[in-house]
Amino acid sequence: MNNKVEHNKYGEMLRYIITEIKSTRVTLAHRINSGMMQMYWNIGKRLSVEKIEKGYGASVVKRLSADLQQEFPETTGFSPRNLWNMKNFFEFYALADEKMQRSVALLPWRHNILIISKVKTLEEAKYYIEIAHENSMSRDVLLNFIKADSYRNAKILPKHNNFALTLPEGLQEQANEILKSTYNLEMLGLRQPLKERELEQRIVEKIKFFLLELGAGFTFVGNQYRLTYNEEEYFVDLLFYNRKVRSLVAIELKVGAFQPEYIGKMNYYLGILDKTMREEYENPSIGIILCADKGKVDIELALRDFNKPIGVAEYMLQFPEKAIKELINKEVEEFAAEKILQKND
Repeated sequence: MNNKVEHNKYGEMLRYIITEIKSTRVTLAHRINSGMMQMYWNIGKRLSVEKIEKGYGASVVKRLSADLQQEFPETTGFSPRNLWNMKNFFEFYALADEKMQRSVALLPWRHNILIISKVKTLEEAKYYIEIAHENSMSRDVLLNFIKADSYRNAKILPKHNNFALTLPEGLQEQANEILKSTYNLEMLGLRQPLKERELEQRIVEKIKFFLLELGAGFTFVGNQYRLTYNEEEYFVDLLFYNRKVRSLVAIELKVGAFQPEYIGKMNYYLGILDKTMREEYENPSIGIILCADKGKVDIELALRDFNKPIGVAEYMLQFPEKAIKELINKEVEEFAAEKILQKND
C-alpha cells in the first residue's frame, strides 16, 4: 500500500474517530444532565412531601444543606437556595405530562430555574422549553426571549393570514406555527423609525438573532433577492427557507401601517417563486408582510381573494414604556430577594 493511500485512509479513520468521540460526549452529557435532573426532582419531591416551607423550614433546609455539603464536599449543588429551587422545580412540574417532564430533564439546570422563576403556567413553560431545545439556546438568549414575552406574541395575540383558504389542511397548522402576531426587533438596537432598506440592512447584519426571533427551522437565503420573470426583475426584501414546512418564505418590510396593496405585490412575488424556484417536493411558498403597525384595515377581508398563503404581522423596535418599567421593578425586587438569600446562605 503506497503512502498516498495510507494517508487517505488515515484521514478517513481520524475523521471517523473524532466524530465518534464528539457524538459520545454529547450522549454522555445528556445522560449526566438527565440523571442530575432526576436527582433534583426526587430531592424536591421529598422536601415537598415533608411540607418544608420558607419561614419555619428555613433552619431545616440550612441544616440539610450543611450536612449534605459535609457528606459530598466535591459537589456544589446543595446550597440552601438550590434546595429551595429543587422543591419549586418539583412542585411546578408535578402536574405536567410525562412528555413534558422528559423535555425538562434534558434542559440544563440553570435554564430550568430561569423558566420556573419567570413564567406562571405550564403552557407558557412548555413553549419556552420547546424553543430552547429547537434552537439550542444559551441561558442569556432564553432570558431575552422571556423578557420579550415571546409566548404571548406567538400564542395569544391573533394572527392574520389566509392559510386556511390557500394551503392543504395538513399544512395549515404548521404554516400558522411559523407566523407570529408580533416580532420583537429590539436586538437591532433601533430607537427610531428607519427607511425600509435601512431596517432590512440592520436585520441582515444581525441575521443570527433575527432567525432566533423567527423561530425554528429557518435558513437565510438572501436579501434583496432578485426574481426574474418575463424579462422583468423584482426584488424580495428577505428570503428564507423553512425546513419544517418545506417552503420558501418571503418577507417584505414596511416601516408604516399596513396597506391592502401590499398583499397584491406579495401574491405576485410568491407566484414567481413557485414558478421559478420551488422544487417538486416542496410546499407552496409563503409570504409574511412585516409592518410597523397593522393599522385599521380589515386584514382578513384584504387577504380573502388572493390564492397565495400570506400572513401579516407587526414588529416592535423596543419594549413599550409601561412594560419596561414593570420589567425593571420586577428585576430590582428579584435582585434584592437574591441578596437576602445569599446573606442567609
